[in-house]
Amino acid sequence: MRTKHTFRLPLDLSDQLADRAARMGVAQTQIVEAALRSLLSPDGADRLEAAISRRLDRLSRQADRLEHHVQISNEAVAMFVRFWLTLTPPLPDTAQAAAQATGRARYRGFVEALGRRMETGRSLARELSEDVEGVHQTVTEPFGAE
Repeated sequence: MRTKHTFRLPLDLSDQLADRAARMGVAQTQIVEAALRSLLSPDGADRLEAAISRRLDRLSRQADRLEHHVQISNEAVAMFVRFWLTLTPPLPDTAQAAAQATGRARYRGFVEALGRRMETGRSLARELSEDVEGVHQTVTEPFGAE
């Protein structure tokens, strides 16, 4: 048995309902019924909480990966700066202008190379994990194994 209900929807909601029904190839009534059943079912809140929990877990994992990549980047830059400052002797004043010109040209080349690398999708984090995996495989193989 069915009971007839008459109610008004805002125009934008009515348009969304019509679009969804057309895309799914079902009657608008079916969509409204499914939405009401979902809203009014006793486990609806539990399903919503589970869906939100899944999304939060996914976001948390993404944030953890991002933090890991930022740590790798920070450490790589810090190591480079430490080695560069340790190994690069100061230049005499007469060589400063030539060194700055060379530095600008090298920096432009670096930026271009970085742009090309970013376009390929390769990342330092991926290379490091591949290098570490290769080292672990080499270390775990028995001596003399070929």
